[in-house]
Amino acid sequence: MALETTSVGSFPKPAYLKKARTQFEKGEIGARELDELGRRSTAAWIRFQEEIGIDVLVDGEQYRGDMVAYFAENLEGTTISGLVRSYGNRYYKKPVVVDELARPEPITVAWWRFAQGLTDRPVKGMLTGPYTMMDWSFNEYYPSREDCALAFAKVVRQEARDLVAAGAKVVQIDEPALSTREDELPLVVKALGEVTRDLDAKTITHTCYGNYERIYPAMLDLPVDQIDLEMSNSGLDLLALFRKHPFTKELAFGVIDVHSHVVETKPQVEERIRGALEVVPPERLWVDPDCGLKTRTPEEARDKLRAMVAARNAVRERLQA
Repeated sequence: MALETTSVGSFPKPAYLKKARTQFEKGEIGARELDELGRRSTAAWIRFQEEIGIDVLVDGEQYRGDMVAYFAENLEGTTISGLVRSYGNRYYKKPVVVDELARPEPITVAWWRFAQGLTDRPVKGMLTGPYTMMDWSFNEYYPSREDCALAFAKVVRQEARDLVAAGAKVVQIDEPALSTREDELPLVVKALGEVTRDLDAKTITHTCYGNYERIYPAMLDLPVDQIDLEMSNSGLDLLALFRKHPFTKELAFGVIDVHSHVVETKPQVEERIRGALEVVPPERLWVDPDCGLKTRTPEEARDKLRAMVAARNAVRERLQA
């Protein structure tokens, strides 16, 4: 169906879960109690997405902290350093690769099974991509950045295959570091290709807040079915580029600015969708927020998503008429 709606991945954590995560870090509660609260919050977000009519759901990443450290902590061959600035006032715990990378057991599959078991709608499997894992880590073991990226690709591929074996029909591999080094785009393509090769699922890569003028249209070589891009925070400036060089893949078009407390109006979002339809036909266009919504309050996130779905519905009705 045209104009499918989804979300990029993360949703805000409720106050009770934030408190529990702090208590867990202090040793005041155990992993079992923390996981139960994580499941409670996940179930609430699944219900909300169903209620407002989102097509492809996400689990909201209620069990995760940082997108890179979460995976690194569950791999062999890594340690975690102190906090490093990511952007603005956002920090993350930077992994250190100190030995051969290995994945002793599935990392996200149990949480995906739980979320998918709550709904008949598809729930995306969501992974951090190998290039970003490499670029956002200190490499003290592999002889080159390429060797490190391909080592990460091996373990991310194992996780992706296990998600598909569990029943996931859509797998998203996030690569926010995609545009960090223009000369390394071929490495991004190679490493991502190791993950998606022969994967029996719709594959998506999400990336955001980069200088894509430098790597477009070459980024269309990324071996995925769909590229998910931030568009609204940057004022839809990529539309001019897409008019010059057609966007040939499926496009998930960010219509919600996740770094603004202001909740978009339905007409604002409709206008953004209509702009997207000028460069991509409706059958290849998905509608979602710019990025994860975890930096917003739960109320802001819900209101923004409601506006997104209402605008999509209005545009879809006009298309069908």
